[in-house]
Amino acid sequence: MATTINHEKKYQQFTADLDGDEAELAYAHPSDSVIDFTHTFVPKSERNNGVAEELMQTGLDYAREQQLKVRATCPAVSKYINTHPEYQDLLE
Repeated sequence: MATTINHEKKYQQFTADLDGDEAELAYAHPSDSVIDFTHTFVPKSERNNGVAEELMQTGLDYAREQQLKVRATCPAVSKYINTHPEYQDLLE
């Protein structure tokens, strides 16, 4: 699935517009060098379609590009990182 992911820095979130619904990956910056992914939401009608994975990949790729360490207080992001070794080097 190829979903357009938008980075809304002002609101500290990555979002996907899903025909009127919105999926999001929210984050915080507990320090200048750390990004904490705090919450993932995908509407029920879009779950199990890969939207959450695309949001997480985009957020984690952003962290790598910005040379940020990752804290994953969101259980979904934590699980995703634990099952994708290519992102484990980003962990705080």
